Order: sequence, then C-alpha cells, then structure tokens
Amino acid sequence: MKPFIFSTTKSIISEIGAINRIADICATLDILKPLIITDQGIVDVGLIQPLDTAFKKVDRKYFCFDQVVADPPEHTVLAAVAFAKEVEADGIIGFGGGSSLDTAKLVALLANSDEQLADIYGVDAIRGKRLPLILIPTTAGTGSEVTPIAIVTTGDTTKAGVVSSVLLPDIALLDASLTLGLPSHVTAATGIDAMVHAIEAYTSAIKKNPYSDLLAKQALTLLSHNIVEATFNGSNVEARQAMLLGACLAGQAFANAPVAAVHALAYPLGGHFHIPHGLSNALVLVQVMNFNLSHCAPLYAELAPSITDTISLDGSDKQIAQALIDFIADLIKQLNLPVSLAAMGIAENDIRALAKDAMLQTRLLVNNPKPVTLEDVQEIYRQAHQGTD
Repeated sequence: MKPFIFSTTKSIISEIGAINRIADICATLDILKPLIITDQGIVDVGLIQPLDTAFKKVDRKYFCFDQVVADPPEHTVLAAVAFAKEVEADGIIGFGGGSSLDTAKLVALLANSDEQLADIYGVDAIRGKRLPLILIPTTAGTGSEVTPIAIVTTGDTTKAGVVSSVLLPDIALLDASLTLGLPSHVTAATGIDAMVHAIEAYTSAIKKNPYSDLLAKQALTLLSHNIVEATFNGSNVEARQAMLLGACLAGQAFANAPVAAVHALAYPLGGHFHIPHGLSNALVLVQVMNFNLSHCAPLYAELAPSITDTISLDGSDKQIAQALIDFIADLIKQLNLPVSLAAMGIAENDIRALAKDAMLQTRLLVNNPKPVTLEDVQEIYRQAHQGTD
C-alpha cells in the first residue's frame, strides 16, 4: 500500500435545523464578533434570516459582507478582507455557494495576517494563522466546506488557486433547510458537480487512497439515489440532506485525491463563457469518462454498484464501465441539463482557444488516469460541442 496523508475539516455538523444553534456554535470557538461572508442573492431571498434570528436571540452583534459574486475576483476578496479588519471581526462564517465559502477562507486568513493575496497562490504558500472559521453551504455541490482550496479570478479568463490545510475550517455545518429554495436546475448541476468530484477522486492517478475511495463510493450512493428527487421535488428535506452529505463526502475525497481532466476542461468554459461550474463539469463529464475508459475501466466498474443497481455486473470491466457512462449520460438528460456546448452558444471555432486554456491546468491534468494531449482535449471538446459520446 502506498503511503498517504488524509486531512479534513475538524468537525462536521450534519443536522436539519442546526442553523438555529449558530450562536452557540460560534461560542464554542470563542467567536464574539462574527462576520458573515455571503452574496446579495442569499440576502435577497431571506436565507440569512435564521442566522439573524439566532444571533438576536442571544443579543449577539454580527456583521455581514454580502458582495461576493460568482467566480470571485481579487478585488472582491480584498474588499471583504478590508471590511473584516474594519469591524475587527474575530471569526468568519462563510454562508452560501462555493464562491462565498472560498472567499470566507481567504478572509479568515488575510484579516489575521500580514500576508498578501498575490503571495499565497499555489500549494502550501501560507505562513500565517487564520481566524476561527465556520463554513455553511447552501448548495449541495462544491464540497468547499471540507476542502483546503480557494479559487480566485485573476483576469478576464484566468483563475488561480490557494491550496493549504490552513484553509480547512473549524466547523462545517450541513443543514438542508438552507437549500429548500434552490431552483431545480441549480440542484441538478451542483449535484452532478459533486458526483464528478467523487468519480475523479476514485480514479485520481497520484493520491488515490483507501479513505478517499470509501468516501467517494458513499458519496456517489447518496448523490445518485437522491439527485432526481431533490431536483424535481425540492421540498423533500431528507433528500436535500442526503445531497448535502454526499457533496461533503465527495469534497473530502477530492480534497485528498485531487480531480483531473473533467475539471481541467470545465474551467475554461467558466472563464470564457461564464457557464456555472457545476454545469461546465456536466457538459464534458461523459466525454472525458469515455476518453479515460481505456485506462480505468476496472475502477469505473467498481463504482457502478454505488451509483445504480440497474447495471448487470456479469460482463467484463469494460462492458460494466461503458454501461455506467451511458447511465450517467441518461441521468444528465433526465435532469434536463444542457448536453452540448453548442446549446450553450459555444462555436466550433472556440474549441482551440478552450483547449489551449485547458492544457494550462497542469495541476489537474497530472491527476488524470490517462495522459492528455492538446489534440485529445480538442477532440473531447468537439464531441462535447455536439453532445456526442
């Protein structure tokens, strides 16, 4: 067995209604002046109300920075850091989707140290200590609440990541009551995003390990068996809680066995065309899995029983793996998600630029079970453009 290191969030609370105890949870970390990092949409739909009620009940003052946007640019992160310092926050609560949680991680660090954002991009470049940090996802997809990664938009089409165990929060709080208002298309796309995390963790070329394997399988069971119900019957809080936990387990898996080519090809779709991250993954997932089939059919075959009981396990690994890929393709269609780049307004003559950008994602491509060339990426994008396998 290869040696490995497994790191994750210190404490995970999975409980419907746990948000009502947020003041008590803050007290366990000695947070007396919490700063909530979120986005305006969360505030507008009233999702922040349970936090407001809980803090007012104990006469606890809190602050809120609600200017996070999707794919947060550097200036947004720095504005949040400046606000945290101005109000002298002694703890940070990230509340929302992956962008809010990623921003909260960086605010917790930079509001408590002299480090500069530009100096901490990359792996293990952080030297300082962060403020106490609680992360509360309101979507079941990114797993950011248990990953040591924060992604920042650095240019018109470029992003950079900060990767360090320092960014793992003290507490991740999973409460499905916060996801009940999610539109069906967001539920579907973020759910597929979480499934991608688990699939890529299980097939990761370099750091795949027994812990991440167990988590990936359990994540896929929870996600695949609840995603249709959560998408089309969004008031089913038990299905929502299962999706939240599945996304969290998938996040733990890929935080330790990193994602690969699906994400490498998805990032340029977000950078160039502002397609949401979960949907970007869904648009290239089937094509990348087919590309990888020659190198990891046994692993896909091992995952099949965790995802569905409709596939016969009597055939060869390749037959089982192909049936699994076909099942996932059908699932994406069943969820009414777009199935081609063309449907998103992307032209064939955009493919070369997308492929060049994807090849820059070297930290992801090294994890792919099959080596990837520029020509390979172009062909995958061509297939995804037409929505063919």
